[in-house]
Amino acid sequence: MTETRQRPLRVLAAMSGGVDSAVAAARAAEAGHDVTGVHLALSANPQSFRTGARGCCTIEDSRDARRAADVIGIPFYVWDLAERFREDVVEDFVAEYEAGRTPNPCLRCNEKIKFAALLDKALALGFDAVCTGHYATVVLREDGTRELHRASDMAKDQSYVLGVLDERQLAHAMFPLGDTLTTKDEIRAEAERRGLAVAKKPDSHDICFIADGDTQGFLAGRLGRAEGDIVDESGAKVGTHDGAYGFTIGQRKGLRIGRPAPDGKPRYVLDISPVNNTVTVGPAEALEVSALTAVKPRWCGTAPSGPGTYTAQLRAHGGETEVSAELVDGELRVAFTEPVRGVAPGQAIVLYDGTRVVGSATIAATTRRQSHVTA
Repeated sequence: MTETRQRPLRVLAAMSGGVDSAVAAARAAEAGHDVTGVHLALSANPQSFRTGARGCCTIEDSRDARRAADVIGIPFYVWDLAERFREDVVEDFVAEYEAGRTPNPCLRCNEKIKFAALLDKALALGFDAVCTGHYATVVLREDGTRELHRASDMAKDQSYVLGVLDERQLAHAMFPLGDTLTTKDEIRAEAERRGLAVAKKPDSHDICFIADGDTQGFLAGRLGRAEGDIVDESGAKVGTHDGAYGFTIGQRKGLRIGRPAPDGKPRYVLDISPVNNTVTVGPAEALEVSALTAVKPRWCGTAPSGPGTYTAQLRAHGGETEVSAELVDGELRVAFTEPVRGVAPGQAIVLYDGTRVVGSATIAATTRRQSHVTA
């Protein structure tokens, strides 16, 4: 059954300045909870973040969140978590790319900031729950345990980036948008009916701490330019690059390869070696992954025992694929029923049992059908 509350709760609503979090806070207040809005200041210099209402932590966003709280009629505060965000999200992002991996900063922010630093502070101040505008659902079972499930509307489901939450965090999580079958246009219409000025504000899709959306330029500024070779599967040099950290497994565009492949087909990034600063490219079929090993598993409830069959999601807006998985010596061993492409170390794999989120882990190594292993 979907979780219902028997008594009003003290709820801390994380308000990013966007329409989803504003409507979520309004719904929580309308349900009779004692709601306080909070905007997270995640940059020591907010002017350096994106302007034009495209990010989630700009000066404009803070002002939009405050105006929404005023309309809802709830107290509002700005909490400075810039240093924690820099250490746990930004520096982690840079370090992962430097190591040749492909991180998901939004997932890391949910794990380390919104449902760790923010939740811990909220509980210390006497709040019962943290409310966000994510599209996912918390279900309360008869035995008192909680489960994380996909949103009722699969088109807007965001459970992938919440797959890092454990049972304790789920016990204090509230997602008022998750169990309603409404389109984004209807959410915006609801915001307009409520008098929220963010009703027509564009959604944020980019990385909030990269002001111009240029990830490669951002990394070059942090790590410096380091020219290296682009090679094919035989090891023959086919081009050069300014830094291996600027590439991701499966990337096709921006390779700057001087000569075409012998068969004339497009080439993709197959491997990134930070040790010798080399990027390996090859045909699309060489990207097919049959199995992987993932580390740092986090379970949304009790850890599964023994092998099991699940569906897996490998990126925030990706589809599901059938897998068999088993926890072995603290590592998650996963085999795909059908090979998949574009799987990169550093990405999160999230396992599902139907709509229930079982848990997640960070991909450490993949096994290709052509026996090429990426680690």
